[in-house]
Amino acid sequence: MDMADTHVIKQHLIDPEICIRCNTCEATCPVNAITHDSRNYVVDADKCNFCMACISPCPTGSIDNWRVMPRAKPYSLDDQLGWDELPVELSEQQLAEQGVAPGAPALLEPALTEPPVATAGQETFNSARYGATVPPWSAARAFTNLYGPKAERKSVTATVAGNVRVTEVGREYDTHHIVLDFGAMPFPVLEGQSIAIVPPGVDAQGRAHHPRQYSIASARNGERPGYNNLSLTIKRVLADYQGNPVRGVASNYMCDLQVGDKVEVIGPFGASFLMPNHPRSHIVMICTGTGSAPMRAMTEWRRRLRKGGRFEGGKLMLFFGARTKEELPYFGPLQNLPKDFIDINLAFSRTPGQPRRYVQDAMRERAADLAVLLADPDSYFYVCGLKSMEEGVVLALRDVARQAGLDWDAIAASLKAEGRLHLETY
Repeated sequence: MDMADTHVIKQHLIDPEICIRCNTCEATCPVNAITHDSRNYVVDADKCNFCMACISPCPTGSIDNWRVMPRAKPYSLDDQLGWDELPVELSEQQLAEQGVAPGAPALLEPALTEPPVATAGQETFNSARYGATVPPWSAARAFTNLYGPKAERKSVTATVAGNVRVTEVGREYDTHHIVLDFGAMPFPVLEGQSIAIVPPGVDAQGRAHHPRQYSIASARNGERPGYNNLSLTIKRVLADYQGNPVRGVASNYMCDLQVGDKVEVIGPFGASFLMPNHPRSHIVMICTGTGSAPMRAMTEWRRRLRKGGRFEGGKLMLFFGARTKEELPYFGPLQNLPKDFIDINLAFSRTPGQPRRYVQDAMRERAADLAVLLADPDSYFYVCGLKSMEEGVVLALRDVARQAGLDWDAIAASLKAEGRLHLETY
């Protein structure tokens, strides 16, 4: 037997029972070792270099799983794609049966360091490496994983208290604002966190549907202040990102719910994409479509604090993109927010007779104001929406900084280390 066959690795695996399919790990991995199908997220043992970049951003902890395996025969991608739960650890006897001697050395061990932040000199610009994995220092404490497959309680039942369409009529633009009430069951959440909905029924293979993740769109004290409820912004999915027809299991289920219906919920999730609490902190929100959910939550909490006279907040700045204003969620309510409270910049890419305009274009138009905020250590930047927007947004921030004579590399390192640039794209 070849000597390489006697070695072992600590193979990196993702727990399919806990994973909420948020795509954070795949988006973060710098070596493209993580992939997925319609059901599972998996790690390619031949590509994984144990850099650990994906560990901290995972909102559920499903990514932090390892199995000692023979180096010559790790679990394949096909193995992992077929799992509903992680396999148990192999015993020493089972390893020995595969040619591994007791105490065989591991060729690869998980690294304790994160990949370096990408710099402009690199051929490939990896925007995900700029995103923070720690919360702002003044963020409130987040409770996570209170309900889930491996928590004390598997799930909690919420009641639909409201379901309102928040885009103008147009089948492919059908976006809903859905309010869920938890009654007497504790479900503490913060702006920037998410929950997962467990759709009823089974898939084509007869297996129960996996949970689907949605960002919370309401403030920490409820969609209605003082009530144990929260809201979600959900777009009915009728096509995938490549434009192929598909009917989203959870999105269509949620958009069709009636007041009084019951929904199975797990979570909450997320401990880093949180807003700062300290006075005078500035918040720049950059989003597209339903990526507006956490931005609505942050804006509403600041509005309530301002109305109550208990908080003298810093600047709020919003860059919000959609194809047309008809597709923009909450377009009407946005127009009613006081201009001295929030600085709103809208970008539409498919307005008839108008040039295409994206959020990064709007950001460059406001370069002078953004440069001031980039230089201010009390400024926090949040990006949420489709993955395709992320690189353009981070490049725009880099260009704004450089054009203002700022040291982008130093600023980028500070934004990441201090939890001041958060990227949540899908």
